[in-house]
Amino acid sequence: MGGLQGTLHWSLRSEIERHRRECGYTLSKLGELTGINHGSLSEILNGNPPRAMTIGQLDALAAVFGREPGWLYELYTEECISEGRISRPRLIPYLIRCAEFGRQDCIDEVVPKLLDNPKNISTLFLVAEQLYESGKQKESIPFYQAVVDSEKDGHSEQFVRSQYRLFRASLGTNSEENGEAVIRFSPYRNRLPENYQLDALFQLTRVCFALQKWKKSEQYADELRFLAETIYIHELDRLKRNKTREPLETERHLVYYYAIGHLFKGAALEMQGLYVQAKPYVHAYADLGWFELLDEVGHQEVEKFRVWAKANLYTLEVLAGNTSIIEEYAGYLESLPTNEILAGLISIMKSANTYQFCVDEILERFFSHIDSFGQFKEAIGLDRQLRFRYQIAIYEFGKGRIEKGIEETLTCLSLADSVSRHEDVLKCVSLFEEYRQYASASQVEQYQTIVTGRKRVNLPK
Repeated sequence: MGGLQGTLHWSLRSEIERHRRECGYTLSKLGELTGINHGSLSEILNGNPPRAMTIGQLDALAAVFGREPGWLYELYTEECISEGRISRPRLIPYLIRCAEFGRQDCIDEVVPKLLDNPKNISTLFLVAEQLYESGKQKESIPFYQAVVDSEKDGHSEQFVRSQYRLFRASLGTNSEENGEAVIRFSPYRNRLPENYQLDALFQLTRVCFALQKWKKSEQYADELRFLAETIYIHELDRLKRNKTREPLETERHLVYYYAIGHLFKGAALEMQGLYVQAKPYVHAYADLGWFELLDEVGHQEVEKFRVWAKANLYTLEVLAGNTSIIEEYAGYLESLPTNEILAGLISIMKSANTYQFCVDEILERFFSHIDSFGQFKEAIGLDRQLRFRYQIAIYEFGKGRIEKGIEETLTCLSLADSVSRHEDVLKCVSLFEEYRQYASASQVEQYQTIVTGRKRVNLPK
């Protein structure tokens, strides 16, 4: 046994032994309190050489001694890496706990040692996957990044999947960061296995739509539609020939990807004012009863898209200037969830501003819903709020309600700033400046706070 290793073993165990004596516990009592078998505990603390302990056992000892999570982790690495040999059964749980308890110092010490041997990249990938699958996406990022930085084969599954996981884990409400995430990941999307590719294309479509990159959202929606249709044909063919198959593991039902590809294609065309061109894509998910391979979840998805299609066909009519159906549309919106009401009201407000008609009664009818729109914190919800508030500001100014228009402009400006939507910030600034002379002292102060705060944040370092 090397001298350094012996010292570290002694240090870890001497700390445990010191705490045991300070607490006045016998080995038998300590075993009882920690749930560690008395014989095993004796071998861990007094064996020659000592028996290696698991990270769970160290955590159990820390809890009994009243120490914080992550206690003595800096001394635990020798339990995992000894004389160049790595114990994966101990190392993987250790790195996962380090990530969970924020012991980045321990991770930084261990990872370079592992990367001395390229074979250990797969160990880091396993750690990342376990963290990601257990809902700890942010904690998984450094491990996926280490895989990406170290893996020489850009087509290996662990490299490509790491790129995908990094993309998913880094998505948030900051538009600038989301845009960068799309640029980093998109070149690898076609290297993923089909089941991950469906999810990846959906996310790329969704994120680009929230970023108002309509052409990009269209492109990824087209790829998603084509892939979903191709997989559907293959799955159906296999089923008809009674070929045994492993079901495709995806986050959502296959019919969802087919339908959502059409939905985003239509929505992206709508955002570009191409209302007639958008209609066939809406009709494509209005009735998916023909879609085979449907289980209970699939039927629920079909029904959900039927409802969305009805709302979106109303939307296209309203945006194209068919004001005669506004009341009918508003009545239908009342039957929908709040997030869909928000989407519908954007269309109504946009149409009202374009074709100069009054919707005060509708705004009054949906007052309580409008009041609750702030609950949506994800990218699409924030994007919708932003577009809705901007249309409301335009509408209020158009009705001569200047103070209310300025209030809505400031709300919109604050929201655009918080999610780094630079183009929308400029639109709001321009709108405010147009009516600045009518703003109250407190409104001007609020405006300056947002704008000067923004400048301060964006100063070059």
